[in-house]
Amino acid sequence: MKPYSRRSFLISCSCLVGGLKLLAPSSATAQFPYPTPMTPDAQRNTSAQVRSEVGWLQNTTSTAPSYGAQGYGNVWERFQGVRGAYETFKQTLNPKQLADGANDLAELDAGLDIIQGSFQNFQTDVAAGRPANAALRDMCQVLREASQVWLQEFNKVCSRLRTSWR
Repeated sequence: MKPYSRRSFLISCSCLVGGLKLLAPSSATAQFPYPTPMTPDAQRNTSAQVRSEVGWLQNTTSTAPSYGAQGYGNVWERFQGVRGAYETFKQTLNPKQLADGANDLAELDAGLDIIQGSFQNFQTDVAAGRPANAALRDMCQVLREASQVWLQEFNKVCSRLRTSWR
């Protein structure tokens, strides 16, 4: 048996790849990241993640004033974690849940926007000459209280939409 030459090897590979292209549908593309499943388990897991993120935000707001400027960054990251977890949760809702809860979900979105406004208020206070520690302490108190109210509303929405969260 004679060994393959480099040229015959390349021709064989080209034919193989060409044949595979003919077998594969032309519209097939890889989808990354994979879509979030719309299952009761996914809803339960993502709603639990939202609750965890809110808890971590509240913990961070308790300790952030003692970290100075770094505390602001820690709180901002935690708040973004809440937003991200909530967005992932919404992706697990099926079309009927999305339609039935459209107003409630819009109110939760608006609530997060309002809460996020406290970061702008902090920056405005500091720019106006208020000591950063005092402004951060007040911002953290507002965030703790507002995130608790937001979480209560989130839990009510989960109950109304009958997501598997308990």
